[in-house]
Amino acid sequence: MTFKNISIIILLLVVPFLGNAREIKTRATLDSSIILIGDQVKLNLEVEFPSDVNILFPEPADTLGAHIEIVERKPVDSIQLDENTLKLMQEFIVTSFDTGHHNIDPFQFRFSLGDISDTIDSNPLTLHVFTLPKLDSLMNAMKGPIDIKAPYEAPVTFKEVAPWLFGILLGAGLIFLLIYAINRRKQNKPLFSLPQKPKEPAHIIALRDLDRIKEEKIWQQGKIKEYYSEVTDTIREYIENRFEITAMELTTDEIIKKFEARKELLDAKTFDNLKRMLSNADLVKFAKFTPLPDDNNLLLVDAYFFVNQTKIEIKAEQNDEDDENEGEEVILK
Repeated sequence: MTFKNISIIILLLVVPFLGNAREIKTRATLDSSIILIGDQVKLNLEVEFPSDVNILFPEPADTLGAHIEIVERKPVDSIQLDENTLKLMQEFIVTSFDTGHHNIDPFQFRFSLGDISDTIDSNPLTLHVFTLPKLDSLMNAMKGPIDIKAPYEAPVTFKEVAPWLFGILLGAGLIFLLIYAINRRKQNKPLFSLPQKPKEPAHIIALRDLDRIKEEKIWQQGKIKEYYSEVTDTIREYIENRFEITAMELTTDEIIKKFEARKELLDAKTFDNLKRMLSNADLVKFAKFTPLPDDNNLLLVDAYFFVNQTKIEIKAEQNDEDDENEGEEVILK
């Protein structure tokens, strides 16, 4: 048999196989290429191939490289895309406890057609693993360079100035009481009187405090923890005044249980709003969690929403001295 005839036979055998190989498509994907240390993410392997080709799905070890571990692997699933094409899929749950940029090598799929076999690789992947920065380090970085401090000077102690301070305060107090007593006596009034000031509605106090926090722009100055503390303290004080629940003395879980025991106080949406607001604040205040700017804005929005959804509009009658509008009711908002 001549060399030309042998070449023709080889081409007749290989060309159909290569045509099928070109139709084999592999893909490896991660649900997210960026995670926090210890978090879990899905890794998906897929292969599409002609139905007359035999595919051997890869079986990776329990670790992918030195830093990525397979936590769980699902069974291989198959789909018939059309009469001549099949698709195999498998899902893995992976995690990493080392920060850094970890590469995942391509996965090899073995395939065969008749007596001919070969391998085809998937695309490589990279998993970026980060950890939350410590709040103190983040705050120091935001402050920037700090001026050199002046030489230390020993301060004047309280013991040295205490006699003078107490003497001045005592003398000023006696003079004030003497003048005050004389004026009250001339007006035929008792020496001391404590006028009762009408207590403001709980929502008026809370909304005023929230407006102040909004104007001060605390979190924009890097005072994240103080911002979350002031907002949640305002809400806790509002809960005490509005619902007579000692929220300032209770933990977040205890407050939530109080409202769960009295479901008539809040509707489901308002309850979920309160639970999310207090839980996120605890993460920032106690777990050193660094929220996103959108989370900071959402905290104040949630606080306004909670107050406005639960406030009681108080109706008060005008004084009888106003003859023209006597008996007319005014709504305090």
